Amino acid sequence: MADHELPDCDTPAAVLAFAQRRRAAAQRAEIDVLEAALVWASMHPEESVSTSSTNGAGSANGLVFGELAVPLAGEGAPLVAEFAPIEFGAALGMSTDSARALVGDALELAHRLKFTWKLVRAGKVPLWKARRLAQLTMTLPLEGADFVDRQLAGFVGKISWAGIERLVDQARVAFDPEGAEKDRLAAADGRRFDVHTREASHDGIVHVEGVLDLADAIDLDAAIRHGAEELSALGSTESLDVRRSMAAGELARRQLAFDLRTEAGDGAASVVKPRQVVIHVHLSHAAISRDEAGIAHVEETRSIVSTDQVREWCGTDAQVTIKPVIDLEAHHHTDAYAIPDRLAEQTRLAQPVCAFPWCERPARRCDTDHVTAHGDGGPTCGCNLAPLCRRHHRAKTHAGWTYDKTDAATYLWRSPHGLHLVKDQGTTRLVTAHPPDE
Repeated sequence: MADHELPDCDTPAAVLAFAQRRRAAAQRAEIDVLEAALVWASMHPEESVSTSSTNGAGSANGLVFGELAVPLAGEGAPLVAEFAPIEFGAALGMSTDSARALVGDALELAHRLKFTWKLVRAGKVPLWKARRLAQLTMTLPLEGADFVDRQLAGFVGKISWAGIERLVDQARVAFDPEGAEKDRLAAADGRRFDVHTREASHDGIVHVEGVLDLADAIDLDAAIRHGAEELSALGSTESLDVRRSMAAGELARRQLAFDLRTEAGDGAASVVKPRQVVIHVHLSHAAISRDEAGIAHVEETRSIVSTDQVREWCGTDAQVTIKPVIDLEAHHHTDAYAIPDRLAEQTRLAQPVCAFPWCERPARRCDTDHVTAHGDGGPTCGCNLAPLCRRHHRAKTHAGWTYDKTDAATYLWRSPHGLHLVKDQGTTRLVTAHPPDE
């Protein structure tokens, strides 16, 4: 066993005491971050947002144009400037969505769950539990949140989570009966069927799960059981579990075929068009030869699969479209503002996700942005284009964020208050630990 050293920890009791102190310090630091989120929100109130503009870039009083005041917590909590959480999250190394949730939880606790917030600051309630409670009460009216807060005062740190959820449900029925009835009618929306393609393994296997209506579940089970029996009758030697999984795929293909059938005319039988599955697969050099093993990168799932798996997918009943390789190093240029498809595709391939720090939205769902605005002389070419999701595109346009593209997949960002961040090959890091003094 490795010999680890800690200051003044020469006995078991001293090690336990050391761990307790550090844990308490970490919890206190987490509360301090939430306090900072509250102060940050107060520095970016609704009044700081301009709703008019004289020149399209800023309002007459110098406030930010193109920004909204948004609710991040429940009724009665103050509105916050829309883009404020972006920079706060960047300083903490978290995504914009996580930063919005952090600021929202802080506002909910401080303004609508005041007793719970007081207990959190006193170290009597774990912060994780208080934040989860805040996320539950955000949709309650102010009176409902206050009811939950008062009922839990004194023992929120001791009650089970199931008990907290029951109390919140009680408050919803008592203080928002119309909303509770809508929730009841919409309960069926909790049903789902998930195919986790983004978690595909190298072997091309994915996990599938769902929550179905009982009648639908019985019918689905019967269809899959029948399909498994058909496969067995046709000579399949796989286990029942494997045949059931295969039957699910066959069931899907049969359903897709219904929409692909065309009448041949003159009384001829209908014809089923080839199965069409659109995926973007990037093959390694080894995949060129059918005799060599290799890997393929599946863009939609950000996973890798074997080339044999790709060949199986592209079986005799599949229609395969091969597009020419786009050289990511090639320089394409146009004088127009509009971005040609080939240039946009090159940009997406070079940077598969939003170019903003810590954002993971796929590039295919992003805008293609001119790093230097076309109106300011920025060219429409690969060296001046980047994928930005709509939220971060607006923040760059209206909230003082700027960036440079230093190579095909590296971006240097500057926040409105002087943070410098680099996003390189999808990984973000702070260049400066602290923003410069203003």
